[in-house]
Amino acid sequence: MKNKGFLATAPAIVLTACVTINVYFPAAEAKEAAKEFVEGVIGADAAPAVKATPKSGGMSAMLNMQRRVDLWSVIGIGSAYAQSKPDITIRTPAIQAIQSRMSSRFDATLRAGFDAGALGFSADGMVVVRNADKLALKDRVAVNAAVADDNRDRKALYREVAVANDHPEWEAQIREVFARQWIDSARSGWWYQSGGDWKQK
Repeated sequence: MKNKGFLATAPAIVLTACVTINVYFPAAEAKEAAKEFVEGVIGADAAPAVKATPKSGGMSAMLNMQRRVDLWSVIGIGSAYAQSKPDITIRTPAIQAIQSRMSSRFDATLRAGFDAGALGFSADGMVVVRNADKLALKDRVAVNAAVADDNRDRKALYREVAVANDHPEWEAQIREVFARQWIDSARSGWWYQSGGDWKQK
């Protein structure tokens, strides 16, 4: 008798287990926030980002359809969304203070290093001294110090944005979005890392 009772309730248990808490990362909103922040640091007239044209048909079309339609809900297995339209805020005192410091540092020291080809954006959203020979000897200590300070602020920025939006677990994704945005917004002639190599815009 006990076995029959268990078998009768088993389907309900399975369906309950299939109800997922789907807190998705808002990539588009994060990119918009990153663009606003980055342009606040290096200037709004940076080079526009090149948008990739999605391929039509095949696997790409299937993935796009899956993004638009919750296929599990079609067969009666629900998804519980903690946030239906999440936003990414960068308007907190801590983040604004970081942006102010980075903007001042960029204009005072780092911009000249990028223009000279001495500095570049790494693939993980940091600043790297890629060719110190491009710097005047008298400027090297100050530029190295500015790069170290800026990278500390960058680490703090990615953490603060994730925490400010109540999802500390998003820090790595926030960092990836910002890393792409630094490169997208880089001026013509600036260097950046891609696939382990240095490239110039």
